[in-house]
Amino acid sequence: MKLRIGNELILINLLVVILIVVILLFPSNILRIALGFPFLLFFPGYALVAALFTKKESIGGIERVALSIGLSITVVSLIGLILNYTPWGIRLESILCAIGSFVFITSITALVRRGRLTEPERFSITFNLAIPSRAEGAWDNVLCITLALTILSTLGMLGYVIATPRVGDRFTEFYVVGLDAKAADYPRELATGEEGGVIVGIINREGKAVFYWVEVRINGVKNNEVGPIVLKHDETWEGKVSFTPEVAGEKQKAEFLLYKDEETEPCLEPLRLWLDVIE
Repeated sequence: MKLRIGNELILINLLVVILIVVILLFPSNILRIALGFPFLLFFPGYALVAALFTKKESIGGIERVALSIGLSITVVSLIGLILNYTPWGIRLESILCAIGSFVFITSITALVRRGRLTEPERFSITFNLAIPSRAEGAWDNVLCITLALTILSTLGMLGYVIATPRVGDRFTEFYVVGLDAKAADYPRELATGEEGGVIVGIINREGKAVFYWVEVRINGVKNNEVGPIVLKHDETWEGKVSFTPEVAGEKQKAEFLLYKDEETEPCLEPLRLWLDVIE
């Protein structure tokens, strides 16, 4: 008994549409994961192979599946590389749109090319439900089983990596630059009571929202404080922080200390400037 499927590309595009709807309307859903794997690892390559090899005799079934997986990885990587240099960047919406458009365009191309062929020449998926003979096709059976196990192992490892992502280093960036936003032209000489200033920058890489405070000390005495500054993950803050020395003297130490949340100790080493203060 044989089961023939001649419009599998329509089914693939329907699954792509379902995936997009599920992701946009239901962010957390098991269907998102179930359709996401073939969307990235099979659909793009299969549609491309279907557009390139429309005849039934062009390549075998095992080669078609293997090429689909390999080309899918290549196509998705190239799309990600191209998106990285566009204004849209590598985001969920841009990835969905780009890969979905690729699958749709290559599917249309494949269907048009198939339409020019006769029915016997046209590629279609056929499932043979008969029990395979032990005497014949032994190597084909081994290759099919090996390929199936390889695909399942790959999907299993990919699922494990996605389910248990590696947590990157979490840290905060803290810097001081001159008022021209350059690492130069810092205030070096001030008069007592004269206000000096620098640009202080904070970048939150902590993976969560954080409250920050910036404290300025001159010779260990608190001179100014800025905050609280609330930053989300990957958010940056830059602002002018001023200080006013009150005592004359050479090589006075101006320190910029960064605190976060409710911590009473600075989260990073203080940043220092040396000032000459005159009367």
